[in-house]
Amino acid sequence: MLYFRQLLILFVSLYTVRIVLDELGVEDYGIYGAVGGLVALSTFLPGSLASATQRFFSFALGEKNDERLKKTFSVNLALYSAVALIAFIVLETAGLWFVNTHLEVPDGRFEAAKALYQYAAVTFLVSVFTTPFMAIIMAHEDMKLYAYISILEAFMKLGVVFLLQYITWDKLELYGLLVLCVGIINAVLYIAICLKRYDECQLRRLYWDSALLREIVGFTGWTVFGQISTVARTHAVTVLLNQSFSPAVVAARAISVQIASKVNIFSSNFNASLYPPIIKSYAADERQDMFALITGGSKITFFLLWVFALPMIVEMETILGLWLTTVPADAILFSQLSLVEALIVSVSLPLAAAARAPGKMKGYELALGTIQLGIFLTAWLVIAAGAPAYSVFVVAILANILMFGVRLYLVKRLIEFPVAAFLRRTAVPVMVIVFVTALPIFVFNLILPDGFYWSALVVFASFGFSTVAMYYIGLDNELRSKLKVMIRSRIPKLQNA
Repeated sequence: MLYFRQLLILFVSLYTVRIVLDELGVEDYGIYGAVGGLVALSTFLPGSLASATQRFFSFALGEKNDERLKKTFSVNLALYSAVALIAFIVLETAGLWFVNTHLEVPDGRFEAAKALYQYAAVTFLVSVFTTPFMAIIMAHEDMKLYAYISILEAFMKLGVVFLLQYITWDKLELYGLLVLCVGIINAVLYIAICLKRYDECQLRRLYWDSALLREIVGFTGWTVFGQISTVARTHAVTVLLNQSFSPAVVAARAISVQIASKVNIFSSNFNASLYPPIIKSYAADERQDMFALITGGSKITFFLLWVFALPMIVEMETILGLWLTTVPADAILFSQLSLVEALIVSVSLPLAAAARAPGKMKGYELALGTIQLGIFLTAWLVIAAGAPAYSVFVVAILANILMFGVRLYLVKRLIEFPVAAFLRRTAVPVMVIVFVTALPIFVFNLILPDGFYWSALVVFASFGFSTVAMYYIGLDNELRSKLKVMIRSRIPKLQNA
């Protein structure tokens, strides 16, 4: 259900970006990327709290502890309220100061950029209150419900771009306002559904537990550090490019991040469905089940991304030409490098979920967060030395390879994870699939002439070849058997096959 949801959201999102780029123009789209990236520097707050919320809810569900569930909701509600207040103060002081004094904006667009910043700030605050309720749904593994709400949100954003074409107003300001409206509607839906559906989500009586608060704050504190470093390697780099290059380069960066994030959600959503059972298995002391989820999950997470990433990397020029009326310079190379980075990260997603199970985040987040902060610092140094804009992507790719090895070592220490078995059953099949599928598809693309129909042939060949190779080479016998059972149970006509 999550995969179908993302297929729909991907097409809606790609179409949305095309219309927004056409309506705003390259310069205003670059401003939107820079201002949105500045506000997104604060997204580590709800992201970190959501990780903590889901971890503690899943742990309580694994223990079948209803009292702990209610206490977790009450404690998190108070925590999110405090975070919203702090975020509001920071955004309206330090954030606004940066916009007024340091943000590079073309002449005549400063007031529109300030208005956009305020809309983006309020949208962020709304997301703070939405996140814990979203995490509760995920912890209960109600993936269909989450998928339905997300699909509705995607269609609301599609409606936004249509309104953008017909309402006479400053397009940049209007887009920020309409996105805020979508955020408010989305928040109301999540909150109303959770209050009605789950017993632990109630406001009439608040349960308090100071020890649980300290545990959550301790877990969240180090997760916050990790999220800050993650944001630094994405959105802060966009601000860095804004300071060093033209708005067209920032627009190319924004497009590449959009593409990578949308395609990466295929693997992220699958991992989101793995996160609750991994935590529950750890809480119930079912270690072999947890190891199987991590090992098989990492491999499938990569495959779900690879099947879309390979044809996009090979035919990025054609895809961007069809998608966008105006393709900013560097957008093709930026997008290809962003997908390579996303592929490396995807294998590590179930490992990151497993690292959160014991609740001991200090060593894990300190080690990985330091490397991620190093991405931004290194990118700053190479840009200052005169390196081209694409060098920031190369720095991120190399750092993520390093982080994969460090993450494996840390997870082994935290949960006694069998690294050798993981490398044999996951890393080796992944590398084999990359080699077996990428080489012939790249050669196939080189020998064919240019043209839309030839490009379409390459894309379909990549889909088909990757799918067959992953099924027969990438999956082991156990996973192939489970897949056959799942397909036959979903399609009645195949039950007697």
